[in-house]
Amino acid sequence: MKPIIAPSILSCNFARLEDDIREAEKGGADYFHIDVMDGHFVPNISFGPIIAKTMKKITKTPLDAHLMITNPDKYIPDFIEAGVELIYPHIEATYDVYRTVQLIDSLGATAGITLNPGSPVEWVEPLLDKIDYVLLMSVCPGFGGQKFQPHTLDKIRQLREMLDIQKPKAQIAVDGGVTIENIGELYQAGANFFVAGSSVFRADDIASAIGNLRDACE
Repeated sequence: MKPIIAPSILSCNFARLEDDIREAEKGGADYFHIDVMDGHFVPNISFGPIIAKTMKKITKTPLDAHLMITNPDKYIPDFIEAGVELIYPHIEATYDVYRTVQLIDSLGATAGITLNPGSPVEWVEPLLDKIDYVLLMSVCPGFGGQKFQPHTLDKIRQLREMLDIQKPKAQIAVDGGVTIENIGELYQAGANFFVAGSSVFRADDIASAIGNLRDACE
């Protein structure tokens, strides 16, 4: 599978959101990643559907949303209506996650699922008939700029082996501490969808940073 680069707008400069998005588009961003936090599931608050609606006025690049929230079913229709194409709820939250991914599918978006660093990859097996993406958190969710947790590489390999047997077309995404130094190893391990925040939007040249990440996968 080809590498997909999804810059996380959590790390962009909101005083120049449109400019940062335009620069990322020049670099060939495949998605823009929206980190949604509610201050309850994770100890931080970020964006709601309004940011997706705003971004849709700026870019035609697809949007994906990582829902770090305790009541995703309440907000999923709003995010899809705002233009989000791919949605990752968390498997650890206390709701019926199978019903949640069914809801995403029924509303015409693509469903993924997110695993925290301490959650075993086996937890996704009951959901494989309903999801196309698995997002592995390589840092504790809730804040940007954290360092990559090396044990994620073993989880990628384990998950890729499972998916190759049960759902070969499913894709593995990695979020947290993705850099030009480690993205090649992540790609070789079996991931192909990379959420990158600081390494893109805090680079001197945003467009070049995306191209360099993609090149480092080869």
